[in-house]
Amino acid sequence: MGEEVVSKNFIEQEIDKDLAEGVYQNVCTRFPPEPNGYLHIGHAKSILLNYGLAKKYNGTFHLRFDDTNPTKEDMEFVESIKKDVEWLGADFGDHLYYASDYFDIMYECAVKLIKKGKAYVCDLSPEEIREYRGTLTEPGKNSPYRERSVEENLALFEEMKNGRVEDGKRVLRAKIDMSSPNINMRDPIIYRVAHMSHHNTGDKWCIYPMYDFAHPIEDAVEKITHSICTLEFEDHRPLYDWVVRECEFDPAPRQIEFAKLYLTNVVTGKRYIKKLVQDGIVDGWDDPRLVSIAALRRRGFTPESIKMFVDMCGVSKSQSSVDYAMLEYCIREDLKMKRPRMMAVLDPIKLVIDNYPEDQVEYLDVANNLENEDLGTRKVPFERELFIERDDFMIEPPKKYFRLFPGNEVRLMHAYFVKCVGYETDEQGNVTVVHVTYDPETKAGTGFTGRKVKGTIHWVPASHAQKAEVRLYENLVDEEKGVYNKEDGSLNLNPNSLEIRRNCYVEPSFDGCGAYDSFQFVRNGYFCIDAKDSAPDALVFNRIVSLKSSFKLPK
Repeated sequence: MGEEVVSKNFIEQEIDKDLAEGVYQNVCTRFPPEPNGYLHIGHAKSILLNYGLAKKYNGTFHLRFDDTNPTKEDMEFVESIKKDVEWLGADFGDHLYYASDYFDIMYECAVKLIKKGKAYVCDLSPEEIREYRGTLTEPGKNSPYRERSVEENLALFEEMKNGRVEDGKRVLRAKIDMSSPNINMRDPIIYRVAHMSHHNTGDKWCIYPMYDFAHPIEDAVEKITHSICTLEFEDHRPLYDWVVRECEFDPAPRQIEFAKLYLTNVVTGKRYIKKLVQDGIVDGWDDPRLVSIAALRRRGFTPESIKMFVDMCGVSKSQSSVDYAMLEYCIREDLKMKRPRMMAVLDPIKLVIDNYPEDQVEYLDVANNLENEDLGTRKVPFERELFIERDDFMIEPPKKYFRLFPGNEVRLMHAYFVKCVGYETDEQGNVTVVHVTYDPETKAGTGFTGRKVKGTIHWVPASHAQKAEVRLYENLVDEEKGVYNKEDGSLNLNPNSLEIRRNCYVEPSFDGCGAYDSFQFVRNGYFCIDAKDSAPDALVFNRIVSLKSSFKLPK
């Protein structure tokens, strides 16, 4: 037999080539988030890709915060990002870094560029700099300050560093080519004045490096071999390489771009999510209707399901969108064999078994998951009064309705056959109680074959049941209209994205369960105990996903 052919993505092929040619002796990758918001599902792809490459090549993986912009950064975001990366299983070990740790090195690099005649201090206003830059079809023109001497530039840059220049009055620019067809190479700004405190360096600095200057230096200092980033940075690669080369780093890291992960009909933009939070439309950055990693975790998604999703999306250079239903498919696939199947009634009406002894309670043996015997069994109390779902009884049922109605017989799941003999209603005609009789010979597991029923319904024991709040989530976005309003750019929100049911009942087997524990509620979907609002004596469940899927695996 021949050797198995292992398919590799284009990034792995490039890494193989670099290692074979001796460009690098090992592999070192990084995930470099800006701490200006919570991470979302798209970031999960980058985290798992970078970590996966480091692991595959027995290399090193770094987590580094690109904290070069103190105007938008916050320690809340730093802590949330660390938690998300760890939860996804991307082990960065001792390799936790901050771009701000390298501010001294970046300053030295800027001075080196000035001394080489590769950078200059520019006094043009931001508006003038944009005007001088040119367009996609017209070259830019040189700044009148471009030919300042090395000595003057060093002195002016020192003044900027020492706090003698107001915000926006001066910048340091790289001296490259104002006629370059790539606008990013038209003397980009590499330092700006900003009199602001930084979460990591305090008031030490009043000048801060621009991302395109800082990022390649960070990679080079950490000896990153392959800087894996998304396609919007492809046009920035010449500048990345220029900075590394002119600052004389060796070996130089290599930037490789891949396509972003786009999910249909979801909100990922940080400014939109921030506004949703500020306006109280969602319950924080971890609201289960969002696709931030924190929100997905709170809703009940697992790291394994997200990894499965990312693997199914693959790695390519072509932009495409993925249906949210594929993410739902992945969590169903992950949970269906791993989680117990419990009974919960979300819209209860009482069921009374008229001929069942009033004071009797029997404990039924119930399999936790019929498809996975390793999950074992549990005891569920059965008694005269139960709760069932309101839609499991109808006074006048349509054709092919096989649940309870007057005169019909069904099986109570794991228990007995019962036959409807009557019902009670309130003044508005709403059914409040259903009366049935049971046949003791029909107990599940006894081998009864005397007759068959077409319907099976679930239940919970009335006096033993735990009351619970259940939150049913739908898409935050109105899918028919799309995410954004074309007229004003606002979000098209679904007014029915959250339904809260406060009078639900679950079987007593949830004792001892805690935050993030997940279950299949028979016939109702997969649910997770909410980590923020739930308590041992006040359970709150989030619906992760329904049982039925609209997603079809490609053949």
